[in-house]
Amino acid sequence: MRIRSLLIILFLASLRSVVIAQTIPVGLLDNVEDAYRRQQLLGKDTSKSSYMIRPIFTSPDKNFDLNHDGNFHVNDFMKLIYSDPGTKLKVYVLPVVWQNQENTHHPYGINDGSMVQARGYETQISAGLMAQLGPLTIQLRPEYVFAENKTFQKLSDAPNGVYWNTPIARTYNSIDLPDRFGDGTYSKVSWGQSSIRLTQGPVSLGLSNENLWWGPGVRSSLLMSNNASGFKHLTLNTVRPIGTYIGSFEAQIVSGRLDQSGVPSPTGPEFVSRPKDWRYFNGLVVTYQPKWIPNFFLGLDRTFTVNKRDMGSSFGDYFPIFKAPEKSSYNLADGTNAEDAAARDQYIAFFTRYVLPESKAEIYFEFGRNDHSYDSRDGLVEPEHSRAYIVGFRKLVPLRRSDEYIQLGVEFTQLQRSTTATTRASPPWYEHSQVSDGYTNYGQVLGAGIGPGSNLQSLDVNWVKGLKKIGLTFERLVNNNDLFYDFAYASADKNQYINRHWVDLSVAGNFAWTYKKFVLNSQLVYIRSLNYQYQWQSGVSYWDWNKQDVNNVHIKVGILYRL
Repeated sequence: MRIRSLLIILFLASLRSVVIAQTIPVGLLDNVEDAYRRQQLLGKDTSKSSYMIRPIFTSPDKNFDLNHDGNFHVNDFMKLIYSDPGTKLKVYVLPVVWQNQENTHHPYGINDGSMVQARGYETQISAGLMAQLGPLTIQLRPEYVFAENKTFQKLSDAPNGVYWNTPIARTYNSIDLPDRFGDGTYSKVSWGQSSIRLTQGPVSLGLSNENLWWGPGVRSSLLMSNNASGFKHLTLNTVRPIGTYIGSFEAQIVSGRLDQSGVPSPTGPEFVSRPKDWRYFNGLVVTYQPKWIPNFFLGLDRTFTVNKRDMGSSFGDYFPIFKAPEKSSYNLADGTNAEDAAARDQYIAFFTRYVLPESKAEIYFEFGRNDHSYDSRDGLVEPEHSRAYIVGFRKLVPLRRSDEYIQLGVEFTQLQRSTTATTRASPPWYEHSQVSDGYTNYGQVLGAGIGPGSNLQSLDVNWVKGLKKIGLTFERLVNNNDLFYDFAYASADKNQYINRHWVDLSVAGNFAWTYKKFVLNSQLVYIRSLNYQYQWQSGVSYWDWNKQDVNNVHIKVGILYRL
């Protein structure tokens, strides 16, 4: 009831003048949104935005000179091509964006939207139009993706019988996350970042296919990111913070449809074929900036997914986000639990972000759970049960020129299960026994792109000036440690798993630049995959063995052309 009352208050507070705003797509060249967020660290952003609900809606107080040379204000990213003073109809052309990437050995990379995990060359192109008529905005921005999708050693090809162990079968049966999208080239046209909206004051109601990002993370988000394709959804959201006597609020409610990848399940006695069905998605995110603590933001998001065949027709079935978070609230007189019977998967996360303009820095944290606490006592006794978290810090170090900085960033993402999994059922993040397609859309995870059971440590050191950037990124990615330990527990000789973790160590060179109407963003990454796909060959001892490591190179180049 409290959340519903808050949303009603926000809606009533919004009934003012009509405001139309363009959205900046989540992950646009990886550096456009980052340039916005950097303005807040510099104390130049007066919008009071949390930057924890995206896409970003542009407005006059966000129309920064992004490149500090007078050439790249954000509203210049759309060009007016038609205007009718009588009807006040305006039509804009949106930038052409061309993204390209290549992997030399095996799929690598996250947060690339409708692109898929693939080996070889892959390209994505998008462009479009936006029309405004009073409170109505129509944005048509489709995307086309093509991937060579070359063959590579999948988990099913790995030696040592890895693939046929019970744990990997259980994983394949509980999430739609294919190694490879088909046996040949891959191509797809989607609605991309398209939407239809009615906007009144700071509140917008619409139908959208845009990617969403919830939370403070830069590299990862627990519940919603641009790692997967955007999905069709109805949305009620704020387009700017709404001020009240206790502070400002932002919010979004989403109801939509998640689809399967269409890639067949592996064959074999241990694998279960998925029924063809789509999943209903319902999500809520709210952020709050207390009036008494400037630049301090608190947030909450919650999501539910359920197979369409298992859905009911009540208000609670369509909007479970408003139900109690404790499982004890669903107990029935006959001793059963209504939430378990509903066969749906829920996630909840809390997050915070604190900006320190005097220090040109920010610190942020996100903590989430993929299972209900039975009651408040359970939540206090074992808060780490089914948890995941993200913690990060960024700082800008001024250089001689007032518009140039060294940007330092550190972010840790931890999805691996806690030790409570040894005594209590704890499904890996994004997997589910009843919602067997998991927390995915078209075969890619909606949240943190590193995927179930994985951990990521990331360090960025970059010279930045507006949209320009030169620097390095160092990362350590531990691939699905939950699956690794399931292997170990199922093995008769557990010692053989002592040093068998699949770990990717990478170093990336980053280069972003602007020239006239062009914006370039590129990255060259070298990856050393230790024990690729958990491979291990016996040797003299557990510490001296035939190591199964591989090299991979990931190249990414994106170009934006402003018409």
